[in-house]
This record gives sequence, C-alpha cells and structure tokens, in this order.
Amino acid sequence: MYDIAIIGAGIAGSYVARELSRYQLDVVLLDGENDVGNEITMANSAIVHGGFDAPSYKLKGKFNAPGNIMYEKMCRDLCVPYKRTGSLVVAHTEHDMMTLHNLYQNGLKNGVPDLRIMFEDEVHEIEENVSPDICGALYSGTAGLVSPFELCTKVAENAVDNGITLKLNHMVTNIAKKDDGTFKIETTEEDIEARYVVNAGGVYADDIYKMVGDPYFKILARRGVYFIFDKEIGDLVHNVIFPCPTKNGKGILVSPTVHGNLLIGPDAMPVDKGDICTTQDRLDYIKENALKNCPKLAQYMNKIIRSYAGTRNTPVADTYTTTDGDFIIEESPVKGFVNFAGYESPGLTSIPASGYYAVEEVILPMLKKDGIEPKENENFNPKTRPHIYFADLPEEEKKALIAKDPKYGKIICRCETVTEAEIIDVIHRNVGATTVKGVKKRCRPGAGRCQGGFCSPRVVEILARELGCEMDDIMYDAKDKGYILKGRTKEI
Repeated sequence: MYDIAIIGAGIAGSYVARELSRYQLDVVLLDGENDVGNEITMANSAIVHGGFDAPSYKLKGKFNAPGNIMYEKMCRDLCVPYKRTGSLVVAHTEHDMMTLHNLYQNGLKNGVPDLRIMFEDEVHEIEENVSPDICGALYSGTAGLVSPFELCTKVAENAVDNGITLKLNHMVTNIAKKDDGTFKIETTEEDIEARYVVNAGGVYADDIYKMVGDPYFKILARRGVYFIFDKEIGDLVHNVIFPCPTKNGKGILVSPTVHGNLLIGPDAMPVDKGDICTTQDRLDYIKENALKNCPKLAQYMNKIIRSYAGTRNTPVADTYTTTDGDFIIEESPVKGFVNFAGYESPGLTSIPASGYYAVEEVILPMLKKDGIEPKENENFNPKTRPHIYFADLPEEEKKALIAKDPKYGKIICRCETVTEAEIIDVIHRNVGATTVKGVKKRCRPGAGRCQGGFCSPRVVEILARELGCEMDDIMYDAKDKGYILKGRTKEI
C-alpha cells in the first residue's frame, strides 16, 4: 500500500513526485509509456514564457511569472540546458500595437519583470532578419529556452534519487475506490493500492477521472506541428519571435532552441487523442505563417532536418466543465483524489511554481485533514549527479576526461559530438535510457543533421551491451511496436 500514487510521468506528474520526495511518504509514479515525458512533454515549443499573456485571475497567470524566475536554479540543480534569450511579440499594424499595450498591462499585473514596448527601429536593430513591415514589439527579457524532455528525465531521476518508486509500462486500465477509502489502481502489469491518487494523466486526465467519479471537466486534444532546422541557421533570430496573438492562440513562432537549432510552429488542430501525424497541408501552413515574420526563412527551407507533431491537453467548454480553460489543480469531488489536469501552455514554464502549489496547498492539506502530517525527508537532495556535455567543455577539460576514461574520446554521434561515455552514463542513471529514443532524449545522438543515419546502429549496440541483452531486443521507442532489428542477416 503506497501513501500516494501519481498517474502520469510527464513534467507535471514527475515534478509533483519530486516535490513529494521532500517528505517521508511512500510514493509511486506510474506511466503507461516505457519512458518518462514521452508524450505531451516530448513535443512542444520548449519555451520558458515571460508570463504576460495569461489573465491574472487564472492559475496560468498566477504561476507563469514565478515559475519563470524559479527556472534558473531548478535547471542548475538538475544539470539541464537553459538559456534566457528574451522574446518579442511583433506587430504589423496599429491594431496589433494596441494588443501589445494590453499584453504589457497584463504583464504588469502578473508581476513580469523586464517588459517593455519597442518601436520599429529598435526591433530591427536587435533582429535584422524579421519582416521589414514590423512596426513594433513587446519585449520580454525573462523569456527563455529549455530542453523539455531532458528536464523531465532529470526531474524524475531526482525524485527517484530521493526515494520515489517509478513504474513504467504500467498503463492504468481501471481505478476503484475501496470501502476503506483507499484506491485500487489496475494497470497492464499489476494492481497498485494507494491511500491517495494524483491524476496527472495529460490528455487522458479526463478519462482517468471518469474511472472514479462523475466527470466535471473535459480535455480536448490539439495537435501542433513543428519544423526543426539545422544549426547552420540557428542564429537567424536571437529572441523567440511570436506573432501578435489572436483568439485562436499564440500563432506560429520562430525561435532558436537551447541546443542551437531553429524551430518554427506550431499550429493547433483538434484531433483524436494520440494523433501526432504530420500532414502536408499543415506543414505548408506552418511555413507560410512563419515567413510572415521572418521572410528570410524562404531561402533556408532546404535546411529543415525534421518535422514532428505533439499534442496539448486543453480544457474545453462543455455541459459539465467548470474550468474556463485553466489549469485544474485541486482535490476532486472524490475524496483523496487530486486532479492536476488541463495542463497546457504555459504549463512547462509554470511547473516549478504550480508543482510546489499542488503539494503544499492541495496535497499536504488534504493529508492533514485526515490527521497525516508527514515529516520532512532530511536526506532530500535537490541536485542530480553532474551530467557531462562533452561538446561544451574547454579543450583542456576534454583532454583530461579522455585521459581518465578513453570512452570520452570515442565520438558516436558526429552531428552532435556525443561520446560513448555520455551514452553509457545516461543508460545507467536511476531513470536511465533503455531505447534509442530514450538515449536521444537524454544526450542527443540522432538529433542532428543526419537524424541518426550514422549513429543509430552504434547506439543500439551500446544499449544491448550495457543492458545485457541482444541487439534485436532493443527498441526505438514504444513497447512491442518499436523494434529496429528483426534478426541476423541470412538467419531469418
């Protein structure tokens, strides 16, 4: 019997697990995938938003700016790449400029620092490649970039380091509330019993809640499509470039990435849950709208190295919806069952603040009402063990590392300069990689120009050797449907 079971090991569930690991509680983190952060967290814009757009009366407005300020320390503690670049919401018309002034005033309400209106000359001085008809912009100096999948793996790793139990490939199929008030959670692997449940099921959070109570919120899946460009043009823009927002959303952005690439996207198409396909019409739409703010992109379309899509979990108006399109972080009508749902943008930015709120203002008070006051975990350590990014080191440090461990001298991924020692390290961490995609998420072999064309076979070989299995047991990603090798040549 666990004290608390968390369903969903994306950034929301993993961060709540990390916050709960500060206390002497027996917590299990469940996910149906074979890795953490493998769905919504895996594919998004990777932007740490300033916090000027969400209404101040919503949880989004309450947590965005504080979450942003907490990012630097969190990423430093967890050895996660993070950059403060700044962002520009650009205006093409006088009407757009009025919208920017409204966003500016809202940002002041939300406590966003380093926020100001820029006019035409200043915009083009700092971003020479944006459209010449841009007449102004809202600048947010605290906006930045992060690697969301690296962040999620490190958050989950830190939670496990501090005593949390992680169970992957445990798809929840049913939840029953027992007569004694505890919960029986049926999964594809085993039954789990817990006194309390936190539902961080992402796009499936409403389906999870329906297992125990009458629905009072509904989640709509929206698919967003992206392009990634080669690092050769990674400095085409220096800030995150947003169009002026409309009622349909923030629009198609043009942004650098924390690893030096360039990203454009996303759109926002309602789809069935789990639909992450890309279609030609939506890809064309992304290109067309990105060019409106950065026309110079037209000459670099041959530098695209990957397109992909991800889903967002948006609360929508419905006969039983009370959420008004906001985060849902509350004990549900079912006693002992907490919903952490509707967690869309700026969810990634908000997580240090919203995760703290979920534990300190929702979960612990819920326990206290039942007479449970957990003691602090005196051994809690907010830091993961150091993660070495070999390519970023000075030459002298590289030489010293190679002298200590020659595997740092063996480059496996030439595009991203990833060494064999780095791959071995991410395999043997507490929340280690077990698949080719899992290695890619943690240290980037396969994320460069050739997209794994050269390094993938070596990654498969290293995984098999380090995990003590055959090469044809290694998967690219999902359990039972992501196998790479069928068998040895001439033996099939």
